[in-house]
Amino acid sequence: METQMALSHLSIKPGDCIKVKGKVAPYAKSFALNLGQDSSNLILHFNPRFESHGDVQTIVCNSKMSGEWGSELREPIFPFECGEQTKICVHFNAEEVTVKIDEGHEIKIPNRLGFESAEYFAVEGDISIRSVKFD
Repeated sequence: METQMALSHLSIKPGDCIKVKGKVAPYAKSFALNLGQDSSNLILHFNPRFESHGDVQTIVCNSKMSGEWGSELREPIFPFECGEQTKICVHFNAEEVTVKIDEGHEIKIPNRLGFESAEYFAVEGDISIRSVKFD
């Protein structure tokens, strides 16, 4: 996946919200949001797959420690549509990461790495970013 944006040397604390507004590409295959210490240590890999890696309309979540992926978690909801605007809010604490999508859906994923801060945030794939706000 092509990286759309990568930010490092951030100071994201538990409870802070990363608000992403964007437009999904008209013929999107997938996109991803990554949050962690760096690209090799992620507490969150949030990957909506429209049609990618054998998955169709599936949200795959994972973590990565020292470059090694953990076990994938698949979510049953898929509130994204090709060509449509979306709003995503990500926040975390030492136990879990919460992803709120378009103010109607919420996904909770265990914080397997137990990080209590994050310094890295990246967006990849078939989404055009309109804004990113750290609250």
